[in-house]
Amino acid sequence: MKNLTNMLKQAQQMQSKMAEMQAKLEATEVEGQAGAGMVKVKLSGKGDLKRISIDPSLMAADEREVLEDLIIAAHADAKQKVEGMMAEEMQKATSGLNIPGGLPGGFKLPF
Repeated sequence: MKNLTNMLKQAQQMQSKMAEMQAKLEATEVEGQAGAGMVKVKLSGKGDLKRISIDPSLMAADEREVLEDLIIAAHADAKQKVEGMMAEEMQKATSGLNIPGGLPGGFKLPF
């Protein structure tokens, strides 16, 4: 019974840390760049697109395809940074918790 009580306490700690992590992610913005900074994209920590900045020299009609590619590349760069930040925050949130079998994928109940 002591193990179950301890597991419940750890689950509550983890839930609290996850709520803190989500709040931190919502307040964070990550910038991705492409074309040596000619296109910049800002995403929230949750991956929502917040802002796009485009160098005026890319606004020419014959640069449209280049601009489209750079926007996609800048978004991918920002998304990769968000995912890295989320993984780091998840690791912080779950560190120190002694959960049998580890976390997602390997989590097993004691019965």
